[in-house]
Formats: sequence, C-alpha cells, structure tokens
Amino acid sequence: MKQNVALVLSSGGSRGLAHIGVINELVKQGFQITSVSGSSIGAVMGGLYAMGKIQEYTEWVSSFNKRDVWGFMDFTLAYNGLLKGERVFDKMKTFIPDMNIEDMPIPFAAVATDILHEKEVVFTKGSFYEAARASVAIPAVFTPVKYTDTILVDGGILNPIPIEYVSRKNGDLLIVVNLYGDKKTDIPKETNTNNGYLNRLMNTISTLILTGDKNSAGYYSLLSGTTSAMVHRIAKMSIEKHKPDLVINIPHDSANTFDFYRAKELIELGENATKKALQKTKAF
Repeated sequence: MKQNVALVLSSGGSRGLAHIGVINELVKQGFQITSVSGSSIGAVMGGLYAMGKIQEYTEWVSSFNKRDVWGFMDFTLAYNGLLKGERVFDKMKTFIPDMNIEDMPIPFAAVATDILHEKEVVFTKGSFYEAARASVAIPAVFTPVKYTDTILVDGGILNPIPIEYVSRKNGDLLIVVNLYGDKKTDIPKETNTNNGYLNRLMNTISTLILTGDKNSAGYYSLLSGTTSAMVHRIAKMSIEKHKPDLVINIPHDSANTFDFYRAKELIELGENATKKALQKTKAF
C-alpha cells in the first residue's frame, strides 16, 4: 500500500516552484498525497495539485523567460500596491478553468491574512482563483483583496506554513515543504545577459524593490526585508510546535520573488531536496 501524506506547502515567492519538484518526487517514490494546505505560492501550487492540473501549469511555467515574467507584471498607480496581480491568473484561466475548492478531488485549504482584524482566513470552499489571489497578496507589492467586510493580504504574514489547516487523517504522514531553509550560496544563478536593457530593468525591480536587498534604502525594500525576517521566525516556530514527520527545506536564497523564469532549475531543486530528506529519514 502507498503511504498517505498530508502535505503542507509554505509561502516564499518563486521558490514555490520547488513545491512542484517535491510533489513529483513524493509521487515517484510511491507516496500518495491525500490532502494539501498552502500559504501564498504554496496555496497556488497546492490548489493546482488538488485540482489535478499541476502538469498543465508546469509545462506552461517551464517555458518562461525574463521577458515573459515582465509581461505579467500589471503595474498600477494604486496607493496600496505596485501590481494588480490579475494578469497572470487571467492567463492561467484560459487553460486551467476555475474550480470550487470543495469540488477538488483532494481536500485543500488556502490561507490569507485578514489585515483589519489581524487573523487568518482559511479557504476550504469557493473559487480557487479568488482564494489564490488573496493568499499571494504580498503587502505593498500586490494590491490587497477586498473580501466581505475586510481586506486580505498574503497568508504568509501570519501563517507561512499552515500545518494546522491540512486535512490530516490518522496514519497520514505530515510532510512540510519549508521555503525558508538555511542559505546555500553556491546555488547557480542566472548568468544570461541577453536583452540587456530588459535584464537591467528586471534586476533593478527584483533586487532593489521586491527582494528586500539590504543595500537599498527604498521603502519597499525595507518593508520586504522586515516582513521576511518576521516570516522566517514564524515558520521556524510553526515547525517546532507541530513537529511534522518530515521537513523538506529549500534554501531561502535559492531564488528572488519573481524568478519564475528559472522554473526548471527550481523544480529540480525541489526534487533533489526531497530525495535527500527521504534518504536521511530511515522511517519511510
């Protein structure tokens, strides 16, 4: 019999593409994922898997280059965010139709943050895309989402690793994918310098604004860096509290927020991290 797994996918920007590699390797090794929860990018990947559409997404995102990523950045003049965050989901809907979470073949939960009432909002029913858009709303980067009587932002703010919301049954292994693992500075970086102007523009936005580079004194950099430190601490505390059966760590410096053009590399990173974690754990 296959070992059932309750899988928890953390927030973490484009590093979340490693979630695909983790899922691929778990399935390859004979595990059966029977429930998923996720926050931010973890909610996107987890929902796509629960829908049975992760392969379609993988083929699409693996074709990206830097220009494609730039093309999905729908800048806005709104006072509460740089990006509307709608263009990429609109494109996804053309080949992955929306589905209500309660109709997914695998139980799934997505987490967002109610910023007005300072609490988590857990989506276990309703539109997948609406839940995903709320869950990825990085403060000051993506515009927040109005929801009933409140405003929602990124789920990672309060719960980057939503272990308590996965629908785990007796006997299920609890496996967490943590995108806030220790740094690994020898991870290869993108070196292609074609399309010089576009690369410089992308790098400026990605490095100085969106990733919290400590050499930048910009408002968004400061906010992002502060949030990142907070999220790292919360993630660590959540793992220590819930003591999952297996934690698959992805180095937190393996990619910047919008490095989706590095999909193949990051998916492979997830596969390799899963192999190593399973080899180190003799219990499985």
